[in-house]
Amino acid sequence: MAAAHIVRIGWRTMDILQALDRTRDETLGHFALGEKDLARSYGPGKWSVREILHHLADAETVMAERVRRILSEGRRVLWVFDQEAWAKGLDYPTMPLELSRDIYRSTRAGTRYLAALHYTQHGHLEWVHSETGVRTLRDELDKVAEHNEHHLGQIRAALGSATR
Repeated sequence: MAAAHIVRIGWRTMDILQALDRTRDETLGHFALGEKDLARSYGPGKWSVREILHHLADAETVMAERVRRILSEGRRVLWVFDQEAWAKGLDYPTMPLELSRDIYRSTRAGTRYLAALHYTQHGHLEWVHSETGVRTLRDELDKVAEHNEHHLGQIRAALGSATR
């Protein structure tokens, strides 16, 4: 199932909810892959499907925390997260995949809930990313779906390369 890459500006609440649901459903399906497929990579020296899934769970937690901070604490500086350091420090190759699946599922549920309530009404709320500058709540919610879709493309490429 090849989904179009998400590049949208000015989404409506229904659009973001559909994107969050679609990317969630496809991602959760990949957690059930067999070991051979989980070990595949979309290119030499790139993360395996297993590592991408762990990364998606971790990125989901970081972005969920940002959403909560924006709604609760107002305009703050929120720091970038070093994905390579997380992959190494959390030892993605040996971390239980079921743990990341459950973290991903529950964190996405919380983010989706907050998106349904606040995307339109409070989407304008600003925060400051430590590297990219001023952003809005809506930007961060869009990023959740866009980031997930980007990595789904990598997973599709890794799995597609198995048939070539």
